[in-house]
Amino acid sequence: MFTEKQLNDIVDLLCEVDSNTKIYIGSDSVRFKKNGQKFFRVASVLVVHMNGRNGCKVFRHRSTHPDYDVKMSRPSQRLMTEVMQTCELYHQVAPLISEFPVEIHADINPDEKHGSSCVAQQAAGYILGVTGIAPKLKPEAFVASFSADHYAHKMMEKK
Repeated sequence: MFTEKQLNDIVDLLCEVDSNTKIYIGSDSVRFKKNGQKFFRVASVLVVHMNGRNGCKVFRHRSTHPDYDVKMSRPSQRLMTEVMQTCELYHQVAPLISEFPVEIHADINPDEKHGSSCVAQQAAGYILGVTGIAPKLKPEAFVASFSADHYAHKMMEKK
């Protein structure tokens, strides 16, 4: 997921911060069509909130996947891909961030009025089982809902 340079940049940054630093990890995606086929782009981010008061540094990874969801209003495959990518990112950086508090954010709304609720329990259970961290879902999942969302949509603007 992250390149060697990104991992080295994370290590360098974490050597400069104090124990009040928090780490947030999350993903979001955006759908698009290309040549009549459906795809989605996932942006996964690791946000380092430095010293609890000195701003943030965002590290990001992007990927593209075919969209096989049957019901577009209930995007279970796309959302679970976001969740799995978030967990993969966590495992890649876990040895580097073990001394800091970590939150994992999922851009999933458990309220049944929203299409993402179709995977809320499954996603939360997967994240907890794979990482040992209880995830934050909407509305508490600000890193996935804002930071990752920003990079997912920014990718679309460049195309």
